[in-house]
Amino acid sequence: MKHSTHQQDPSLQDRFGRSVAARLSESTTALPYDISERLRAARMQALGQRRAPQTATAPQVLNNGGAATLGFGDSEGSLWHRLAAIIPLLLLIAGLIAMNMLDDDFNAKELADIDAAILTDDLPPAAYTDAGFVQFLKSRLEQQAQ
Repeated sequence: MKHSTHQQDPSLQDRFGRSVAARLSESTTALPYDISERLRAARMQALGQRRAPQTATAPQVLNNGGAATLGFGDSEGSLWHRLAAIIPLLLLIAGLIAMNMLDDDFNAKELADIDAAILTDDLPPAAYTDAGFVQFLKSRLEQQAQ
């Protein structure tokens, strides 16, 4: 499996960036003054546009009377975290119930179509239960296949 640079360790990326910057800085001594000033201005502009690193609070494992529980990282908005966890579960349950109801409706319609076909056919329903009739249908299908 290939690993992209987005999945690498940030410290590894920082070390790589520092080594590239050091090599570029070494070669700037041989450049003319006007080019080195333009490069310095471009560096300052790039540093000004750099995003500040964001810190995220990690979940905490709390010990409550011998039972470990998982905290949400910060106490603010804990109700919102719980609601955000419950809403997808409720939507999943509602979707499963809807799928079950639609499947039941589909099966009922399918059975109704079969019943209607049997009742509107020229043959009486008792003919379908006759073993000789089943053999007759099989032999008729074999003759049509040839």
